[in-house]
Amino acid sequence: MQLRDQSYEELRDTWLLRPDCEDVTGASGIWYQVEIEALWDDKKARTLRMFVAIDDGRGWRAFAPLTTTFVVAPDGTFLGE
Repeated sequence: MQLRDQSYEELRDTWLLRPDCEDVTGASGIWYQVEIEALWDDKKARTLRMFVAIDDGRGWRAFAPLTTTFVVAPDGTFLGE
């Protein structure tokens, strides 16, 4: 799933205030837990901040997952990049 390929409306309707956690097996066969969530970055401007956190459930990575975020505007543009 490529979040950046989804429209603003898809991201908002699927993820806003409804975090989801999925188990994914990578190409190497290693299992990962992927958490996705959207929150209002600026509710008045209607911009969404998307969060993605990934960990393999082992060692310190389980306590400090790899994370990334991006902000998308209602017109579909990415902000701050």
